Amino acid sequence: MLKMTPLNQTHRDMNAKMVDFGGWDMPLHYGSQLDEHHKVRQDAGMFDVSHMLPVDIKGDNVRGFLRQLVANNVDKLTVPGKALYSCMLTPQAGIIDDLIIYFLSETWFRIVVNAGTADKDVAWMLKQRDALAPHLEITPRRDMAMVAVQGPNARAKVWQVIPGSQAVTEELKQFQSAVVGQYFIARTGYTGEDGFEIILPAADAPVFWKALHAAGVAPAGLGARDTLRLEAGMNLYGQDMDETKHPLESGLAWTVDLKSERDFIGKQALLDTAVTHQLVGLVLIDRGVLRSHQEVVGQKDGAEYKGEITSGGFSPTMNQSIALARVPVQIAVGDEVEVIVRDKKLRAKVVKYPFVRNGKVLI
Repeated sequence: MLKMTPLNQTHRDMNAKMVDFGGWDMPLHYGSQLDEHHKVRQDAGMFDVSHMLPVDIKGDNVRGFLRQLVANNVDKLTVPGKALYSCMLTPQAGIIDDLIIYFLSETWFRIVVNAGTADKDVAWMLKQRDALAPHLEITPRRDMAMVAVQGPNARAKVWQVIPGSQAVTEELKQFQSAVVGQYFIARTGYTGEDGFEIILPAADAPVFWKALHAAGVAPAGLGARDTLRLEAGMNLYGQDMDETKHPLESGLAWTVDLKSERDFIGKQALLDTAVTHQLVGLVLIDRGVLRSHQEVVGQKDGAEYKGEITSGGFSPTMNQSIALARVPVQIAVGDEVEVIVRDKKLRAKVVKYPFVRNGKVLI
């Protein structure tokens, strides 16, 4: 049996094409993945992300516990509502998950984890809690739904739908959040566009979704979500990173704090690791489509090398094929590489990602 979000019937009523996504029954598109992609880049679209899991951690000195649990430093969170992106690591520095941490008070932090890793994440948190801070309460919030509203007009559309929300959220900067009645509204997202991610009671999600639709927000599925996040150069867990990779070879060094004296799970392994690979952007020069697991080959300084595409596809905004690829560290922006596509070697250029942000092509 597939798991269902509180919006499952709503998607079906809107004639969504439903697919199995990691054990969840989720909408792939509502007719045209391409139209949904462009709607988010140019106006406003909404995604059901209720398969992701908010986890509340409450009690005295939650901050002290999180200092040890995650690779980024929660001491950066000084203002209530501020959020931080981080990885949770194994002792060997493999990535258990990438997640967002919200600081609500010194006795209450909220962490949003990925759907496919949610059970594993909670089990790991509980194990570390029992060892480091047994007094803390860790509560998975499956009673909540999550809706992401993204695009240049996304915030204005949300303000239409949630009375009083503009006054509270208009001044929020990126990675800040606020509570408006029953709505937890965060200025975060996974598309490279502005907008909000909203957590609300599961029972109220269908009415909220329909109100957004009536305000002109287009429903968008997993297909558009993937092309948008790829253009934005955002990692997907299970493709661009997993427990076999560490953040320093996954384009996530900026999410790791190795400067403070604070110790955290996986820190020593990171300090002991020689970084041999990096995540780069690729733009295909020849005709074709880049896909995950395709081999990247070439020569540098007289030596042959190999790499692999982690995420690839067609960019609707750029009208060409792009990818993220893990390649040796000696490969530089501007280099030309070859990608093996159906036994043919196609030329691609190494670029600095993101490819697209806020509707603009950056490369």
